[in-house]
Amino acid sequence: MRKNTFKQAITEGRQQIGIWHMTRDTQLTEMLGGCGFDWLLIDCEHTPNSEADVLAKLQALNGSPTTPAVRPTCLDVAEIKRLLDVGAQTFVVPYVQTVEEAKLAAAAVDYPPNGIRGVAGGSRSSRYGTIPGYFETARDEICLIVQVETVAAIERLEEIAAVPGIDGLFIGPSDLAASMGHPGNPGHPDVLDAILSAMRRIRAAGKPAGFLSANQEMLDQVVDAGCVFTAIDIDLGLLQRSAMQRLEVCKRWKD
Repeated sequence: MRKNTFKQAITEGRQQIGIWHMTRDTQLTEMLGGCGFDWLLIDCEHTPNSEADVLAKLQALNGSPTTPAVRPTCLDVAEIKRLLDVGAQTFVVPYVQTVEEAKLAAAAVDYPPNGIRGVAGGSRSSRYGTIPGYFETARDEICLIVQVETVAAIERLEEIAAVPGIDGLFIGPSDLAASMGHPGNPGHPDVLDAILSAMRRIRAAGKPAGFLSANQEMLDQVVDAGCVFTAIDIDLGLLQRSAMQRLEVCKRWKD
């Protein structure tokens, strides 16, 4: 069984620095896996990535010290089952707003009798049926993180955190800002206050807290508030900013 070092680290409260991976290019996946990040999030919610794309990216990270995580398009049990079977071990499930949804997410990543994960004997997750005792121990190395990203979810934060099988909670700043009436402005003071409060409440509930931003000042504040797994940028954003900065430097040639 592949050891989930990311799950172990956040459970122990050790900071894990990550990056959001939105592009479909597996060569970029491989390159990012060699940069030194603790974890890399393969996003399916806001990208064209399919289960086949996720499989290719997981294969591109073979041998990398960077732990892959996957965000499915939504809380879809069938999609999560397929992602599990291709070998995903860490999940960030978006837009979980209720205890019932958190329970469904927990059930989706566990076999019966505790869960509803479908049993497949020869999938990549069990190294094609060669891992002894896989069905009995698979859940030990699966890490389930739910995204809390609306006002309604924030109000139920402690209840969601208490659901058995929830290994961590992630605050989604953009959707939370929209839910609070500030779409496109996650840096609004009211939103930032809610984020920092949520970080402290998650830690007080005994669970690891996660966050994503490219704003360094905001990142420093959320880490100080207790964020344990912190995504510091998005690959597309990094590429776009770098390209535009280089272009701006060279525009003087046209004057």
